Amino acid sequence: MLKFERVDMGPGTWNAEIAKCPEHTVFQTPQWLSFVAKTQHAEPVIAALKERQQTVGYFAGLIVRNFGLRILGSPLAGWTTSYMGLCLTAPTPRRMAIEALIRFAFEDLRCVHFEFMDRFLTLEDINSLGFGHRIFAGFEVDLTQTEKQLLAKMSDSCRWSIRKAEKQSIFIEEAHDSKFADDYYAQLEDVFAKQSLVPTYGVERVRELIREVHSTGMLLLLRARNREGRCIATGIFAGTNRIAYFWGGASWRNYQSLRPNELIQWYAMKYWKGRGMRAYDMGGGGEYKRKYGGVEIYVPWVRKSKYRSLSHMRDIAQQLVRSRQRLSGKWKICVSLPLTRRAKYNPPAEVCG
Repeated sequence: MLKFERVDMGPGTWNAEIAKCPEHTVFQTPQWLSFVAKTQHAEPVIAALKERQQTVGYFAGLIVRNFGLRILGSPLAGWTTSYMGLCLTAPTPRRMAIEALIRFAFEDLRCVHFEFMDRFLTLEDINSLGFGHRIFAGFEVDLTQTEKQLLAKMSDSCRWSIRKAEKQSIFIEEAHDSKFADDYYAQLEDVFAKQSLVPTYGVERVRELIREVHSTGMLLLLRARNREGRCIATGIFAGTNRIAYFWGGASWRNYQSLRPNELIQWYAMKYWKGRGMRAYDMGGGGEYKRKYGGVEIYVPWVRKSKYRSLSHMRDIAQQLVRSRQRLSGKWKICVSLPLTRRAKYNPPAEVCG
């Protein structure tokens, strides 16, 4: 019978171990786990999957405590982190590994709820195991194609946008300075303000991500500057083990007509292709991503609670978070408008009071 055993590994040892796993992602690296641990006040968990005395894989996740209850995420929603879950080193049936993970989460770790998203998981793997799930849909670009083929797969409008940005002398630079997080976050606030919302995380999360991961070479920070030298758009990308990921992008609304976002995406594809990445995962849905020529992918994000009521409470908590975000965005717009314009904006009375 397969069994998970929690192990204590330093960053160097864990890096060496996951390097043996052909499935590992950047989100399972010690630097990324440290980033999540610090921003979520979470406890990292690394466990070896044992078949008798042989290690046939690993699991990486983190435990958070809510109202005194232990919750295991690999990842949890809101962590701005993608695929974690299992990392198998031998041809072990994934369903058997998941059955062992259930026992490990509830019995060994004493958690009452856990969630994970595994890039190689299928719905057949969890059938009849009592999991709830939602589908994490996105787009993945094949970077083994030539640059000419990559451009040909893009929509006509996307290619036109890239050419327009180049003709407008938009310049893409790789960033290595501490001010990047502030540039990115200011633009992100502008993006959310367009929908009367506020970002779901603060600028300190971006700073922590850069502190923990950038020096490893697994994080690419890009700025787009106009011909006057102003930073008008930014992008954050991560990559390792032949796959690159889009973490976040933002731009000033006043300059979006210059198409800096498309040029940033094209630069990132060429950058990671040149470093041996074979695929570019654009990180979840968004119809605007279709124009970059990727294929649609669907990955189940699964969850299981020890007690049935906890799953319902989780759904209510997520709805409350979304409602708070909408109200916060409307409040921010309300207090920032001059008095003469607030009447025109006319937000709900409970927001402006």
